[in-house]
Amino acid sequence: MFEAVDGLVAEHASLERRLAEPDVFNDPQASRRLNQRYAALTAIVRTYHDWQATVADLSAARELATEDASFADEAERLDAGRVDLEERLRRLLVPRPETDEKDAILEVKAGEGGEESALFAGDLLRMYIRYAERRGWRTELLDETPSELGGVKTATLAVKAKGTPEPGEAPYALLKFEGGVHRVQRVPVTESQGRIHTSAAGVLVMPEAEPIDVTIDDNDIRVDVFRSSGPGGQSVNTTDSAVRITHLSTGIVVSCQNEKSQLQNREQAMRVLRSRLLQMAQEQADSEASDARRSQVRTVDRSERIRTYNFPENRVTDHRVGYKAHNLDQVLDGNLDALVDACVQADLAARLAAVESAPA
Repeated sequence: MFEAVDGLVAEHASLERRLAEPDVFNDPQASRRLNQRYAALTAIVRTYHDWQATVADLSAARELATEDASFADEAERLDAGRVDLEERLRRLLVPRPETDEKDAILEVKAGEGGEESALFAGDLLRMYIRYAERRGWRTELLDETPSELGGVKTATLAVKAKGTPEPGEAPYALLKFEGGVHRVQRVPVTESQGRIHTSAAGVLVMPEAEPIDVTIDDNDIRVDVFRSSGPGGQSVNTTDSAVRITHLSTGIVVSCQNEKSQLQNREQAMRVLRSRLLQMAQEQADSEASDARRSQVRTVDRSERIRTYNFPENRVTDHRVGYKAHNLDQVLDGNLDALVDACVQADLAARLAAVESAPA
């Protein structure tokens, strides 16, 4: 049933020997990639060995049950465990995009709704920071433009895992489902008559690209500097430390002004630019894929309304998978596990269906 696993077991053993060699750590990026592959294969190999042991124990229990009926219950328990392990192994063997192993960069932008939209964008930013804290991830605010009432016009957040996460547990693998238009229904603080308004904010999620992933020619970018307008101390507001980078061939524009020095802001802007270019390449690859291979949970179309946050009913609804719950207060405090898991399971089911329906 799992003929392909034998080759993965051999690859896992080879990687284990390679990672034990001292010279592998001379190249941090190569070492990181090897560790990511090793972690992915470790989950498969461990599950495969558990499945083999369970199948052997099941066979023995069934044989003993023919002589002693007391072993029938044990055989039934082992058979249920076998089924669970086979399902887990099938899911682990489903091909994943390489970007699922990466950290993530999120951009949150206020949309329709004026100041209320900026306040909601600030709520979303805090929600993602709290979610990252719950999962033990590190966050870094790369850029932020606040609004007059304490909201966020636009913000860029880097989310990094600690160590090497298990397959499907890296920041981008989970946060990629947050990309799209988020709609809020509530009474704005600017509303004097208590009427419910609807506004929206947009979220863009990108895999954080390493320099080895994307090559940017210096001749293909234009760098402009300007005076920062946000908080950050006297030097931020009185020197031309803010940086705007324009990628000439694609028209992508990235600005950063949070850091005090022009060099730091340029480095942050280049991080975001690399990630946007990697995301663009991923979108192009997805668009070229056949309909049978595309996920039913669309994460690329940023114009798509993916979720509604209804404050009067304390309700959150994900329109892609039909998820609905009345725990909006907990969700905004970073309790996103159930929402994200619903999207992950729908995406995985679509991938499994595509693999099983593909011609041999």
